[in-house]
Amino acid sequence: MSYYRVIDGKKYDNGLLAAAEEAVKGRGDGRISLDDAKLLLEQVKDGDTYTDIEKDTMEYIRNNFKWTEEADEWFRTEIRKWAATK
Repeated sequence: MSYYRVIDGKKYDNGLLAAAEEAVKGRGDGRISLDDAKLLLEQVKDGDTYTDIEKDTMEYIRNNFKWTEEADEWFRTEIRKWAATK
């Protein structure tokens, strides 16, 4: 699997996109749940930096995937807290 995926000429983190696609595929109501959001955050944190490509990818995921309200609020709060330390 390639590290990057290009969508409309822009580079995104393929691992994060694959995790989001897996999260909404075939179970539940097709939204990213709190558990899914926790997995996505762990994947962002794995390199211990929040790269521009990861930021762009998470923005893409937040704009193009449906999230539960709980998951969306939790993720935005946690990523802000973590990114502030980087």
